Amino acid sequence: MTVTATSADDTDGTQTQSPARPWRTKLARSVPAAAAALCGLLLYVSFPPRTLWWLALPAFAGLGWVLRGRSWKAALGLGYLFGLGFLLPLLVWTGVEVGSGPWIALVAVEAVFVALVGVGIAAVSRLPVWPVWAAALWIAGEAVRARVPFGGFPWGKIAFGQADGVFLPLAAVGGTPVLGFGVVLCGFGLCEAVRQVVEGRRTGALRTGAAAAAVLTVAVPLGGALAARALVSDKAEDGTATVAVIQGNVPRAGLEFNAQRRAVLDHHARETERLAAEVRAGKVAKPDFVLWPENSSDIDPFEYADAWAVIDGAAKAIDAPISVGSVVERGGKLYNEQILWDPVKGPVNTYDKRQVQPFGEYLPLRSLVGAINKNWTSMVAQDFSRGTKPGVFTMDGTKVGLATCYEAAFDWAVRDTVTHGAEMISVPSNNATFDRSEMTYQQLAMSRVRAVEHSRTVTVPVTSGVSAIILPDGTVSQRTGMFVADSLVQKVPLRTSETPATRLGILPEMVLCAVAAAGLGLAIGAGVRGRRARGV
Repeated sequence: MTVTATSADDTDGTQTQSPARPWRTKLARSVPAAAAALCGLLLYVSFPPRTLWWLALPAFAGLGWVLRGRSWKAALGLGYLFGLGFLLPLLVWTGVEVGSGPWIALVAVEAVFVALVGVGIAAVSRLPVWPVWAAALWIAGEAVRARVPFGGFPWGKIAFGQADGVFLPLAAVGGTPVLGFGVVLCGFGLCEAVRQVVEGRRTGALRTGAAAAAVLTVAVPLGGALAARALVSDKAEDGTATVAVIQGNVPRAGLEFNAQRRAVLDHHARETERLAAEVRAGKVAKPDFVLWPENSSDIDPFEYADAWAVIDGAAKAIDAPISVGSVVERGGKLYNEQILWDPVKGPVNTYDKRQVQPFGEYLPLRSLVGAINKNWTSMVAQDFSRGTKPGVFTMDGTKVGLATCYEAAFDWAVRDTVTHGAEMISVPSNNATFDRSEMTYQQLAMSRVRAVEHSRTVTVPVTSGVSAIILPDGTVSQRTGMFVADSLVQKVPLRTSETPATRLGILPEMVLCAVAAAGLGLAIGAGVRGRRARGV
């Protein structure tokens, strides 16, 4: 039956059909778009410095609801909006010093990966147990994003938002891919469980098999996380070491470039000497070794005798080896280097950062970037070169693995320090450029995940904060404030056993990528068969 409306202006007695209300149609179409962006924002809120890790579950449940059954074009747009809602606020710190242009450009590119994953999720959403295929697709998207372009950008991996969550032990099972998969699977499983209940009420008949499968996609990740707690331990396996973490702080604005670099070095030497005085007074335990942050000496001590003297004086004062973060030029090449400085022998070993940061430590597409804005090229006047060997320093008998700052985001860069014998890990960093943004807390959460992933104590010496000591169970036992000079001294457990995640390496990620590919293959095959059937 067609319902018509009579216009008040129709005086001749005829009836005219009122036009459809376009605003209702537009509103209905805008709801999924708004929901996608809001779910992305919800996912961002689940990340540090907040401890609302559980918000990732409704965020993915909402994403599953928005994408289920959509066409590829709609899914592309909705996935992109989800990516923007998540990444725009998460990565705002990237524009602290260089302005909003690079920040917006980075997010615009990274959100494309999320959009493509959204297309895949929409495709597999018609399959049985679709949450499994969809969660695997998300992890496959993270795997690609961690490798391209320019060596990848893993920031925003779901695992890095779970340092305070119940799923964290899954990191010891299969690293960040398995941890992230468990969280995303549980979120999509919640979506499917609710959908089955709603569908059952509407039709009056609950599909028992489908409902049970939906419940399992929620229960299995939670049960797996609880079972994996047996892999998490902070017990010493090879004795203990007393470690000192130095945060020298940085001077505020007002100094020219070279004076600023010298002031940073002096600050770290001064804080080390202050600690040495406390040790002599019996107020603090004497450390076996000392860890300085990245860029604690941007003045090359191999080139400048005054920098050598300052570092050597600090090592002699504390009477312990120091890992010093420096910028070193060798053979015409620039390196972001950690130097093992012995109080008697001086520099005895070095580690060159291997995963250098694009647009921060080297400039891809330099000519193109210069054509857009000459100021951007001047900020990276000379590209840093990459190191080639894993960093493991033997410091007073303890093997300390090194993953410098940005490297903590890359699975391989942390893992191979452990496979090369590290009994603990240090992540020397320099976050001063990013002021009081959330960046330092996001990076601290990464180190907490790495501690559980490889069952190692992790220290985080940072120039301006937050520096921390993290136990192998992911607990932060000590931390500093931001933009203060401070030191942390603690006896920490040394461990030599390898978790399943350490032993398996990239294999879990490869398996999940294969599952994602299989899901896409099944979805494409089902679509082809459906079109053929409709054609017949």
